[in-house]
Amino acid sequence: MRDGIEDIDQQVIEVPIEDVLDLHTFRPSEVADVVREYLDAAYELGLRQLRIIHGRGIGVQRKTVRTLLGRDSRVRAFGDAPPGAGGWGATWIELE
Repeated sequence: MRDGIEDIDQQVIEVPIEDVLDLHTFRPSEVADVVREYLDAAYELGLRQLRIIHGRGIGVQRKTVRTLLGRDSRVRAFGDAPPGAGGWGATWIELE
């Protein structure tokens, strides 16, 4: 315990790499790193059509995700998912 605040051990969580990543289980401060690592792993596995579920909310997660996608040279295209796949609460991605 330090200054009245108890230290919490960081726990590594293994996330299966599939064509969909749901960010609801991650803290906002983790989103950028999670998305970067997900793109790396998905690309390495040969996945080229992806979807990231970021939720609708006020758009903070969506903006973070799309900023990262816009800067990644492997990303060919991205946009709002179809209505049945999350609509503007999710982003589809096509990798090179």
